[in-house]
Amino acid sequence: MTQTKVTNLHGGTVVASYPFDDSASHQRQGHYSQSADDSLFRALALVYSRNHPVMKTGEPNCPDTPDETFKDGITNGAHWYDVPGGMQDYNYLYGNCLEVTMELSCCKYPLATELHKEWDLNRESLLAYMEQVHIGVRGYVKEAVKGTALANASIVVEGIRHNLATGNHGDYYRLLLPGTYNITAVAPGYIPMTVNSVQVSEGKAAELNFTLAPAVSEPSGSITETPPVFPPEHQPIQPQEFRHHSYADMELFLRKYNSEFPSIAHLYSVGRSVNQRELYVMVISDNPKVHEHGEPEFKYVANMHGNEVVGRELMLNLIEYLCRNYGTDPEVTQLVNSTRIHIMPSMNPDGYEVATEGDVKGYKGRNNSNNFDLNRNFPDQFVTITEPRQPETIAVMNWLKSTPFVLSANLHGGSLVVNYPYDDDREGITRYSQSPDDKVFQQLSRKNTLMYNGHPCEDLYRNEFFKDGITNGANWYNVPGGMQDWNYLNTNCFEVTIELGCIKFPWAKDLPTYWEQNREALLQFIHQVHTGVKGTVSDISDGTGIPNATISVQGIDHSITTAHTGDYWRLLTPGTYSITASAHGYKPLRTYATVSKDGVEVVDFRLTRLHTDSNGQSPKGPQPTQNPSEREFQSLIKDLSLGQGLDQLVRSTATENRFRYRSYKELSEFVRGLTLNFPKFTSLRSLGQTVEFRTIWALEISNKPGEAEPSEPKIRFVAGIHGNAPVGIELLLEFAAFLCINYGKNAAITRLINETRIVIVPSINPDGREQAIEKQCTSTQGRTNTHGKDLDTDFFEAQPETRAMMDLIQDKSYTLSVALDGGSLVATYPYDKPVQSVENEGTLKYLATVYANNHPKMHLGDTGCSNNGQMGNIPDGVMRAAERQSHMGSMKDFSMDFGHCPEITVYTGCCLFPPAEQLATLWAENKKALLSMLVEVHKGVRGVVRDKSGKPIVGAIIVLNGGVRVFTREGGYFHALLAPGNHNIEAVADGYQQQRQEVVVSSYEAASNIIIEFDMDNSIFGLPREFVVASAAASMTALVVTACIIWCVCAAKSNRQKDGFHRLRQHRDDYDDEIRLTSMGSKKSLLAHEFQDDSESDEETLYANKI
Repeated sequence: MTQTKVTNLHGGTVVASYPFDDSASHQRQGHYSQSADDSLFRALALVYSRNHPVMKTGEPNCPDTPDETFKDGITNGAHWYDVPGGMQDYNYLYGNCLEVTMELSCCKYPLATELHKEWDLNRESLLAYMEQVHIGVRGYVKEAVKGTALANASIVVEGIRHNLATGNHGDYYRLLLPGTYNITAVAPGYIPMTVNSVQVSEGKAAELNFTLAPAVSEPSGSITETPPVFPPEHQPIQPQEFRHHSYADMELFLRKYNSEFPSIAHLYSVGRSVNQRELYVMVISDNPKVHEHGEPEFKYVANMHGNEVVGRELMLNLIEYLCRNYGTDPEVTQLVNSTRIHIMPSMNPDGYEVATEGDVKGYKGRNNSNNFDLNRNFPDQFVTITEPRQPETIAVMNWLKSTPFVLSANLHGGSLVVNYPYDDDREGITRYSQSPDDKVFQQLSRKNTLMYNGHPCEDLYRNEFFKDGITNGANWYNVPGGMQDWNYLNTNCFEVTIELGCIKFPWAKDLPTYWEQNREALLQFIHQVHTGVKGTVSDISDGTGIPNATISVQGIDHSITTAHTGDYWRLLTPGTYSITASAHGYKPLRTYATVSKDGVEVVDFRLTRLHTDSNGQSPKGPQPTQNPSEREFQSLIKDLSLGQGLDQLVRSTATENRFRYRSYKELSEFVRGLTLNFPKFTSLRSLGQTVEFRTIWALEISNKPGEAEPSEPKIRFVAGIHGNAPVGIELLLEFAAFLCINYGKNAAITRLINETRIVIVPSINPDGREQAIEKQCTSTQGRTNTHGKDLDTDFFEAQPETRAMMDLIQDKSYTLSVALDGGSLVATYPYDKPVQSVENEGTLKYLATVYANNHPKMHLGDTGCSNNGQMGNIPDGVMRAAERQSHMGSMKDFSMDFGHCPEITVYTGCCLFPPAEQLATLWAENKKALLSMLVEVHKGVRGVVRDKSGKPIVGAIIVLNGGVRVFTREGGYFHALLAPGNHNIEAVADGYQQQRQEVVVSSYEAASNIIIEFDMDNSIFGLPREFVVASAAASMTALVVTACIIWCVCAAKSNRQKDGFHRLRQHRDDYDDEIRLTSMGSKKSLLAHEFQDDSESDEETLYANKI
């Protein structure tokens, strides 16, 4: 077995010593003898030292050498003292192994009673050091022809003059520090293969596999010592058989090459035609089953019109040509090693089966089995396509959304020209319809010399002329609903349409000529995927790739996005461009790049997160601590949000079930059965009873059911508000069973349940459900409750069913709610009531979009519901609820206004009550989307509000972007879902100063976790507390002084009156007059004082209003 890393344990002091142990001069001490991997060795030695309480001090204090010290507890071996013939140097120079020598104790042979102390000192170091075996790069090296392992191949890292060799199984493990490397695999007799810009990050090793092509053909016969003979000029192997392949013949051909060349060929299907024929795709690449970071994805699609067959046969020829010549022909080998090539020979296999050989310009077989033209069936930017979306179209759209294609060609017949976007015009007239990348499309199109004369089919279309053999689509004729425009507008892929010949279904004898005319052009077009700019957008702090980052080019109004690992490709014509990379939560970065005509320019971007300093550090202030379990869960959320994470979870958790509709009694028994079979993580409670006294059940699934866990998000799934749409009921029952059965068996499901409180209300209106009739797609029977009330218009009123749900919703502890209904194929978001604007609409729409994007049909935006008149395109399959059917009193609106919880309503299909046989398909369509909601509920922003002493504040108001409010729960916790981007958060609580923060929300990362600490509010009436207190004290002092003065004045006046009593008797008449005047003056004075303030008190105003 190939060793990677080892430690050699010694005694006599306490230090980690790393190569080299000696030097060429053999100086006794003080000579630092540096290896090629010196930085790596130092890092490995530091891992051990920093986890050792004594070693990390660098002062072992050994009795024999009390003054000996080692900086950081490590040393270069030769610098300490020269040791020729040491084992650690031999491991490094003659094995694949990196070895460090650990001196563990001053005493070489300590007493047995001391061993437990030595264990305590070294335990953490030993474990931490072992973990380092998983850093760097690992993988396999195999040969291209048969895929067998290549032993003793050299792994070369540019800039490090130390190679290692692969093991007997072609495996290798190359320890490396985090960074970017160019790595090459070399083996005698094979063409070396180099992978540039390999990203190595902390933790788990990057996986990098190599497939090496033979340098020369292997000589047959006995082995001789004569050197290999190189042919003077290589002649590639040409296809040997030319014939028209029926569907069965084509299928066997593809399976044959998939089996014969497993190391470079992989066959898969993207879906099925109307008549259930597979839509096959053959991938040809050195690692065909996965997207390799930095390697562009290319595709050819042929036979979209069933009677246009030249492309179909050329694609089979091309598959044979690439497979047979890989490893021997330099051009083919280079293309296959550097490109992931997808070839779909037939997008319309049904149409082909009815087409006729010899058809020159007919239409038989052109359309699919439903008689729709597939190249008029895609959503269009200018025209609403009213025809129902076909299975072939849906399959291809999903395929294109799931793979980061860069360049594509759609192969047709009937002319000889390359046609580029746009295919139609806003006004529907024939004229040039220019795309933002018009120059790029023209460059891509000018690659077929056969088309240059511009007069392709003079015998058939005498007046037809195409300058340089290319044409803008709309300038030729308008094609609304075309595939090439949809590619360009909805994905990163640039697609052109190539008309390969004047005759649509030529005779088989002419097929070799078509191959000779198009072989070079087909290869040259693939080469074009390697033009323009490419690179990686990564986080400057840890080097991880940033998915869905936007790459924009100044002057070109068309951006592309990065793939799941942060890699991108942007096709451009030669020139100098200003290019900007931007991503949610990061500062945009702009640079200039010069594109040449000879190849691709590599432009990498390293983005800095917002609210960090120049070194990528987080801002100051209280920061939540993260334990390894939390980091592990965040990694799970990211894995499930990117790439094929959710798809893999769906595939790995299949459950067997024979779907059927359940009566109310069976539903009750089913949910009770879940709690009986899975009592540790389920609980069942009654929310109330219906008019006919049926129980409305709520099932909770959580690792601590029934217990309050305010730090965890709580999600609500509800169905059956309309009894005549019971599909949602059965989906939620199956969803509950799916979660329960996989708990403890599937790690991802188990962790999601442990970290989430899931409440499922399968049927709100069981009375109506009992009245509904199966196979009735439009019937309203059972829609209402027994009182004839549509429950989705009854929130705020008095039906028992809605009262039960209102009590549940007003719990206010829910983070997200998902309601399932029927009669359409769309996801709606609040509000149902007619409102002019919706606060936080971006977030609400985003949540609905997440569900739709994880549904194979909904996100395509075509309801296809002819039964209810909903036939138009709905962008992304999402709309505001009021735009679908405006009404008051809905559950969705009540949840928003009184539960402070966003609720989306998912309409699972056009038929309200489809046959039970369709339930399995509906479950397959919604399973991934339902799981996506369990993932999404962990995103947004969450945190805790507390005061300076750490006391949590319950009932604090969290204001999102100045509008939507959520409230802190027990423990001061809050959680709010937000669309990806930057958001302002304000926290308000009585008696505390208002706090503001800005947070960044990602589409693929778990919620930003923040701590909001309140200071006491030191203001009164908006003024500083100290000022108000001082002013109050001054006012009180003034009042006291004023009272004293008044008392003194009154006392003096009283004495004067006593002295004048005798005068009053003498002048009684005069006194009476004076008294009268004084009395009148006092009343006037009192009245004047009473009306100095015209305002009324609050109580007086209230009293007046009541009167």
